Amino acid sequence: MRTFNRRDFLGASSLALFTLAANHSAFAATSALTNGSKRIGIIGLDTSHAVAFAKAINGDPQKYRNFKIVAAYPYGTKTIPSATDRIPKYIEQVKTYGVEITKSIKELLDKVDYVMLETNDGRLHLEQAREVFKAKKPVFIDKPLAASYADAAEIFKLSEQYKVPFFSSSSLRYIDGMQDVIDGKHGKVLGADVYSPAHLDPSHPDFFWYGIHGVEMLFAAMGTGCKSVSRTHMPDTDIIVGVWEDGRIGTVRGTRNGKAAYGGTIYCEKATVQLGGFKGYNPLLDKIVEFFDTKVAPFDGKETLEICSFIETADVSKHSNGRSIELVK
Repeated sequence: MRTFNRRDFLGASSLALFTLAANHSAFAATSALTNGSKRIGIIGLDTSHAVAFAKAINGDPQKYRNFKIVAAYPYGTKTIPSATDRIPKYIEQVKTYGVEITKSIKELLDKVDYVMLETNDGRLHLEQAREVFKAKKPVFIDKPLAASYADAAEIFKLSEQYKVPFFSSSSLRYIDGMQDVIDGKHGKVLGADVYSPAHLDPSHPDFFWYGIHGVEMLFAAMGTGCKSVSRTHMPDTDIIVGVWEDGRIGTVRGTRNGKAAYGGTIYCEKATVQLGGFKGYNPLLDKIVEFFDTKVAPFDGKETLEICSFIETADVSKHSNGRSIELVK
């Protein structure tokens, strides 16, 4: 079995920042209110997530702890046509929810207390997150956290350096049935087979772009501890097999034809759980505003970093004729 090496893999101690609760009082003291609402800014209007979040939060602030999205910086990628083509339309849509459009991230950061980094292009997340961390604003970073493992690891380092908490997640972590699995209602998870669309874009390593939804579901169920990955790649389908250190096996099926669907089977001690349908963005939004209030991430950040290592290792396997490749630990 070949080893996949990466420099500067973060240890467990540096990942503790992901659940940072310290400095809570300092953040609270600087959180100004606008008309009784706590101010959120969005970076990136090149994804439908930004519009959906603005509509939900500003449409019912009381449901979302009196937070309000007050400003947005539209860019976002300037190089991926499927994303850039949306920006003019999304600018006009979020303005109808009372969101001010800013000319720079710096201008945005002067107007808000919390940030949703929604840029569709994961290659820009490190650069944009660095500005947010320097400004001491807690931030949710939408999927993918980054477009490479190295960038993801650097984001964690910056979070620790500036003592600013963040978390990152796909909304599919909160698919129907998953929370009972996470909570241990069905006993220990023995294995998992999940599926999601996995469309490709040349700007990103394969599963960083869209297949990350499936990988997020896998790690939500299985937790950390994957030791090796093998990938079978065909034009319309990928099968990624992960072997965990305790012998458990988890798989991701990524599809690029037929009906787009999300789901899976989780094999537990007490039950075999069929995951339900996609529940929309509200469950994720609940976690985001709770995080902004508490500065405590809803799950262990080691999962997010291992997701990035898993995806990058799967690309190595693809280019190694499907051989099993070890994740560095």
